[in-house]
Amino acid sequence: MRLATWNVNSAKSRLPRLLPWLDERAPDIVCLQETKLSDSDFDATFAGALAERGYAYAHHGEGRWNGVALLSRVGLDDVVRGLPDEPVFAEGGRTGPDARAVTATCGGLRVTSVYVPNGRTPDDPHYGYKLRWLDALRELVLAGDPVTTVVAGDMNIAPTDDDVWDRPAFDGATHVTPDERAALAALQATGLHDVVRDRWPGERVFSYWDYRAGRFHQDQGMRIDLVLAGDGPAARRAAAWVDRKARKGKLPSDHAPVLLDLDEAPDGDIGPMVPPPSSPAPLVRKK
Repeated sequence: MRLATWNVNSAKSRLPRLLPWLDERAPDIVCLQETKLSDSDFDATFAGALAERGYAYAHHGEGRWNGVALLSRVGLDDVVRGLPDEPVFAEGGRTGPDARAVTATCGGLRVTSVYVPNGRTPDDPHYGYKLRWLDALRELVLAGDPVTTVVAGDMNIAPTDDDVWDRPAFDGATHVTPDERAALAALQATGLHDVVRDRWPGERVFSYWDYRAGRFHQDQGMRIDLVLAGDGPAARRAAAWVDRKARKGKLPSDHAPVLLDLDEAPDGDIGPMVPPPSSPAPLVRKK
C-alpha cells in the first residue's frame, strides 16, 4: 500500500499535473493540502476523474484559502472534518475554524490530512493560534489509537536545523522556533514516527522550495511536509521518499509529494529524493 501527501497549492491550478501524477505513482491513499476550493467546487472539478481512477474522497474546504482532502482506493470510513475543540483564528470576522484537517479510516489506518497554520511571524497572533492548533491535533491523536494513526501533510515546521537549507537565514522567522518544534515533538511523542527522517537520518531532504530566487534549482529548501506514522504502519515501512520530480516542469506546486510505501516498494527502496537534486550539496550542520 502506498500513502502520499502533497500540498498542491491550489488543486484546480494543479489539475493538469495532479491527475497524471496519480496515474504515474498510483498511490492508494493521498492527503492533499491547500486545495483552495469549496467542497462543491472540489466535487465539480474532481469527482468524475477520481471515480475513474477508483478513488473515494473526502474534502474539507472553504474556497479561497486552505482546504484539505483525503483520496483513497482502500476504503474511506468514519470521515471527520476538522478537529475536536479546534481553535478559531478570529480575523476578518471569522467565527468558525479554518478548513485544515480531515480524518478517515483507510485500509485499516486512521489517516489525517493536515495543513498546519503558518504562524506568519513569532510576534503575530497567528503564531499563538498555530501552537493551539497543534495542541488540538495532538489531542485528536491521543483520543484515538496512535498505533494505527498516520498524520500527514504540511506541518509548516522544519523539525531540526538539518531540515532547512541555511538555518541563519531563518532568524526571526517561523517554522524553526523552539516552541513550534516543541509542539511538533509533543505530537510525535504520542507514538508517531517521522518515517522519512527515520529512513534517511543523515541525508539532505527537502519537500518545499520557494518559487522566488531560484531556490529550487539551487536546492535551497525546507522539509516541512511530513508523514508521521504510528508503530503499526511505521513497522511496515518498505520505502519513504520525496518525489522531487513533481516539483519540476511547468506550473508546479512549491511543494513536492512525500510517499510512504508499506509492506512492499514498487519502485524499490529509493530515495531519499527522486530524482536527485539538480544542484546537490552536502548536508552542513549549523551550530
